[in-house]
Amino acid sequence: MRILMMSDVYFPRVNGVSTSIMTYRTDLIDLGHSCTLVVPRYPFPPEVDDDAAIARIPSWRLPFDPEDRVLKWMKLREWSAAVARDDFDIVHVQTPFTAHYAGLSVARRLGIPIIETYHTYFEHYLHHYLPMAPQQLTATAARKLTISQCHQVDSVIAPSPQMAAALSAYGVSTPLEILPTGLPASAFHPGDGARFRAAFGIPPLRPVALFVGRVAHEKNIDFLLRMLPHLRSRVPDVLLVIAGEGPAQKHIKQRVRSLGLESSVQFVGYMDRANTLRDCYSAADVFVFASRTETQGLVLLEALAQGTPVVSTSIMGTADVLKDVKGGIIAPEEPDAFAETAASVLIDKSLRGSLSALARLDAQRWASLAMAKRLVEIYEALIAKAATKSGESRWR
Repeated sequence: MRILMMSDVYFPRVNGVSTSIMTYRTDLIDLGHSCTLVVPRYPFPPEVDDDAAIARIPSWRLPFDPEDRVLKWMKLREWSAAVARDDFDIVHVQTPFTAHYAGLSVARRLGIPIIETYHTYFEHYLHHYLPMAPQQLTATAARKLTISQCHQVDSVIAPSPQMAAALSAYGVSTPLEILPTGLPASAFHPGDGARFRAAFGIPPLRPVALFVGRVAHEKNIDFLLRMLPHLRSRVPDVLLVIAGEGPAQKHIKQRVRSLGLESSVQFVGYMDRANTLRDCYSAADVFVFASRTETQGLVLLEALAQGTPVVSTSIMGTADVLKDVKGGIIAPEEPDAFAETAASVLIDKSLRGSLSALARLDAQRWASLAMAKRLVEIYEALIAKAATKSGESRWR
C-alpha cells in the first residue's frame, strides 16, 4: 500500500503528534507498506535522520508560538502538483492546518480516500494562544472549524474514546475510528537513571517527581507548582524535574520564583527520545501529570514502560490510558490530595517497587505494531469503499 502522510508538525519539533507520526510510519514501513511524509522544514537542525520519503516543505514561523511552523502554501502546492495519479492509494492528514487543505486537494485530484487523525482538543487549547479573544469565542470557533474539517474527509481517527465522544458531541457525522498511538519496542528498553542523575547533578537518593511534555499552558503545570509546597511538607527534599520546553516556559519559571520553589524545581529541557528520555523516566521515583486537554497522553505510557509509577489526574485521553492501570494512581486535581498521593509513592519504597513492576506490565498492552496493523485495516476498508464507488480498484 502507498500512503501519503501530511502534517504541519514533525521532528525536530517535539510533541505527541511528532511521536505518533514517527511510531506509526516506522511500523507501517516494517509491515511492508510505503509511506511518504510531507512536513515542515525547520530553521534548526533535525534530531532525526530524514529518509528519502520525507519531503521537507519551507515554512513560516508562528508569531504566537515560535516553536511551531506553518507550511508555505505555494511551496506545498508546487510539491502536490507533481504527485501523479498512481503514486498513492490513500492520504492520511495529521494536523488541521495547511496540511489538511493540501491533503484534501491531493486526494480529490487523484480520486483517492482521505483520513485525518484528530490529535488535539482545540476547544480547550486555542484560548491560551489568543489570550486577547474571549474564551467562549475561541471555543466556538474551534468547534466550528473541527466540524467543517471532519466533514471534508472520509474518516476520522480519534486517539481515545474521550476524544471521539467530544467530536460526536460537536455533531461530527463522519465515520469515527478510535485508534491510540502505541509504544514502539524501543520504549521498553531500560533507561539509565543513574546516568541521568549524574549528568544533571541530582543526588542518587534525592526523591524525584517528573513531568515530561511541552511547557505549555494547556499542560496545567501551574497546578503541579501549586501542589509542590504541599508535597514538600511531606517530602522536604523532593525535586520536581520538568523535561521539555515550550511557549509557557517564561511564565512557569516566573511562577517557580514567585512561589519560592527554586531549590525544588529543575528544568532540563528536551530529551533525546533515542536514549536520554528513557534515562530521564528511569531517574524518577514518580511521574506526575495533570493536563486537562490530552487526546491520549503518550508520556504516561512512556513512563509506565520504564517502570516509573504514575500519579495523574484522569481527564480526557489520560482517563483511557489510566483505565485498568495497576502501576499508577489516579489523584484528584486538588493540591493537597494530589500531594498526599504522590508522597505515598515517594515515601513507601515497597509500594513504589510494586507499582514499578506493574507499570511495565501495563505498558505491554500498548505495543505499537498491533495498532499499526489496525490502521492498515482501516486504510484497506476506505480504499475498497472508494474503489466500489468508482467502479475500479486502485489496490496494488
